[in-house]
Parts: sequence; structure tokens; C-alpha cells
Amino acid sequence: MKKFFLLAVTLTYCFTGILAQKAVVYDVPSAAGNRIEKWKDARFGMFIHWGPVALKGTEIGWSRGREIPVDEYDNLYKQFNPVKFNADDWVSVAKTAGMKYIVLTTKHHDGFCLWNTRQTEHNVMNSPFGRDVVKELAEACRRQGIAFGTYYSTCDWHHPDFPLTSPGGSVRRDKSDLENYTLYLKRQVAELIVNYGPLFSIFFDVPQEFDNARGERVIDFVRQMQPDVVINDRTGAAGDYSTPEQRIGEFNNTHPWETCMTIGDQWAWKPDERVKSLEQCLHGLIRSAGGDGNFLFNVGPKPDGEIEPFQVERLTEMGNWLQKYGYTIYETRGGPIKTTEKYVSTRKGNMIYLHILKWDDAKKVKITLPVFGDAKIVSCNLAGGGKLKVNKNVIEFSAKELKPIDTIVEIELDGDAMSIAPIDAVL
Repeated sequence: MKKFFLLAVTLTYCFTGILAQKAVVYDVPSAAGNRIEKWKDARFGMFIHWGPVALKGTEIGWSRGREIPVDEYDNLYKQFNPVKFNADDWVSVAKTAGMKYIVLTTKHHDGFCLWNTRQTEHNVMNSPFGRDVVKELAEACRRQGIAFGTYYSTCDWHHPDFPLTSPGGSVRRDKSDLENYTLYLKRQVAELIVNYGPLFSIFFDVPQEFDNARGERVIDFVRQMQPDVVINDRTGAAGDYSTPEQRIGEFNNTHPWETCMTIGDQWAWKPDERVKSLEQCLHGLIRSAGGDGNFLFNVGPKPDGEIEPFQVERLTEMGNWLQKYGYTIYETRGGPIKTTEKYVSTRKGNMIYLHILKWDDAKKVKITLPVFGDAKIVSCNLAGGGKLKVNKNVIEFSAKELKPIDTIVEIELDGDAMSIAPIDAVL
């Protein structure tokens, strides 16, 4: 059951009153767990790292003061004019890939903002492009039925009040004011929620000087503005979910998590970059779902605003697979059989989906399934068709039936698959 909250947001700031007494209506689930479950149902999202640094092809934020001198890096926005940027095209790529949500880097560690913020001149409206990227993407997501979330860097190596600066936050400023910077952060997050929300999620990043207490205050502030938004663990506090980076998280069905991973080697656009194979991409998604986590897969658009065609091609291939087998990923939960190198399992209702990702025997596949509590096996089938023999809890089929990337065995039970405790098993 849902309740409608009328949230009267009265924000009185030291330097601006831009959001004062603005009323926002949100449709908020009555229980905190409901928003997490909705987020988990989506399973697959697009991460987008983009900004003026694309002109150089180096890593966003981290290359400031390293590969690129600070002054040069900070002035790249004066050349930033991505005339081929089309928010609907980006969303269409995500939808074709089977992604259910998008998370955009609205501000990375370099402090440059992709929206019409009133808190700093260091934003996209002062570039030759002069368009509000966050607004256009948020609106495109709503038009096409994709959830929209924002990435916002907790640290800011450009802002004079943040204690650390480039390269990589390794240099301490002579003068700083962390309290004042925290107010700046809150004002900007307020802009994102009020002007572009409600948001599906907020992905904070690299807290550095933000400890648990300061991070909790940020989270409390966000909750006052939008109670149902899902927040990660990088404000300095735990948040709603953890964020393994560039690796697949371990099986964990007691604490939500989301793997964030690049489709290539770098978060921001890189010339002549390789992309992961289709098997690597799909295994990342399948292993995440099998471990009961989400998969946030990153693209880095080019300086002109287009997503690289070879990245689009790979994402389209993922979408083609999901059109056939997405029912074994979306709205499922990991388990009950815990993940191994060879297989993972997902479940929904009275169904268990055993994903066989690797098998060494070139002639046959023989698997002895574990006992699923009090539930009995009603039937076993190969997804997409194929001959399979089942005798009680033993399934067997020819290795010729194995598919190149993932062979799925559909296991129907006479009881609820979701009630089965996680099982350690070597099949």
C-alpha cells in the first residue's frame, strides 16, 4: 500500500534562497523495504560518465593535475560543445540494452556540473553548449519509461572549501571550510531532487574527509526531501546499499549491493578503447543477479555527445539476449544455490533458474541438485528448448545442448522458491 506525501521543502540557505518554500509531491512507498525491493527488481542499469574531459580522452576527475595540468583541465568546459548530444538517443540505447534505469554523473570529483546550478559558475550552462544536460536526460527518461538517478561526487577537488585537491585528492589545501562545503553539497543535491526529481537513486562517491557522522547528516537531509530515494554507501555512511567497483560482488541476500563496472577500461571516453566481450558483459549481469545484486554498466560518451557505436553494438547484443531470457534476471532474487565459478542461480515465485556459465565435460552435463527444503521438484526444462532428463533431483543432458554464453535450466517447484535458505552446493 502506498501513501502520498506532500513534502513542503523549506530551504533557507546562507547564500541563496532559490529553493525556499517549494512544495514537492512524491508517491512514496510506506515501508523503506519497498523502495529497496523496487530498486532490486530493476537489476540492470546504465552508468554514464561524461563531461568536458572527453575532449582529452583521459579519466574524469582523476586526470586533473595528473595527465592534464589543473588550469588546463578546469578550462576545458570553454571548448565543450557536444552538438550531437541527444538525450532520447542515450535513453533509447539503454532501453535497447534491456536496462531499467540510468545514473548520470551530474558532478564528478572535478567539480564540473552538468546542470543549471546556481551554486557555481563551473557548469555546463557557461560552456559553448549552454544546455542543461541533466534536465534533458531526466525528461527523456520519463518520456521513455526509464528510471533516472544521479551520481554526485561527495568530494570536490575544484571547490576551494573542500580540504583536498588534485591530483587524486592527495594535496591538502592551506585553507578550507568543510562545513561550508557541506552546505554547498546540500544545496546542489537539493537542486537535483527538486528540479529533476523524484530520483530513482543517488550515487555518492569518494567521501574522503566525510566521516560517518557527516555522511549520515547528508543522508538525513536527502531523506527529508525525498524519503523514497535509494542512496549508496559513499557519503561516509552506510546508506542503503554497497557498491563493489570493477568486480562482481559476493553472494549476499541480506544487504543490497550493486556492482558498477565499465564496458571498456575507463569510466570516461577513451579513444580506440576496447570493449568487453559479450560473454564478459552478460556474465557480469548474470553473476550480479545470481549474487542478489544489481549491475550498473558504464558507458563514456564521446566529446560530440554520441555513445561510441561499438559500445552501442555490444549493449544491443545484451538486449537481444535479455529479450529471450530476461525473465530469469528481472524481478528475481539471487539463489537459493550460491554462486560458483561454473554456475549461478536466480529465483522468482516457484521457479529456480540455474545458469550454467562454464562446464568442463565435453560429452554430457550431469547435475545433482540439492534438497530445496520442503519443496519438491515438479519439472526441469532447458530454456529455449532442448532435451533434458530428470530423475528425482538429478538432471542430465548432452553437452551439445550447452549454449555458448549461458545455459539455463528452469526448475519448477511445488512450493515457494523464495522461502529457501541459501545453499552451498557443488554441482
